[in-house]
Amino acid sequence: MIRNQITDLLRHERLRTTEARARELRREVEKVITLAKHNDIHHRRLAQTKVFDQKMVTKLFDELGPRFAARPGGYTRLVKLMPRKGDSAPMAQVELVP
Repeated sequence: MIRNQITDLLRHERLRTTEARARELRREVEKVITLAKHNDIHHRRLAQTKVFDQKMVTKLFDELGPRFAARPGGYTRLVKLMPRKGDSAPMAQVELVP
């Protein structure tokens, strides 16, 4: 499930989910983006184990890696939202910083 969310976050650059999942997703996405900062075949194959879609791996290494090259960390932002209506689960939005 986390790998699906990693792929969706890279595709849409923001994702709305529960707060607990958002914290775990943030941790994993930070690692994948750090891999993208080193554009070689070894890091690309490591990223493919976490990202399902090959187009998103290409986007990760061609667009996001260079975008965050000078940044030492903190590639994502976690914004708390109102609780979900059905079960009052705390919700959050994870987004990539510009």
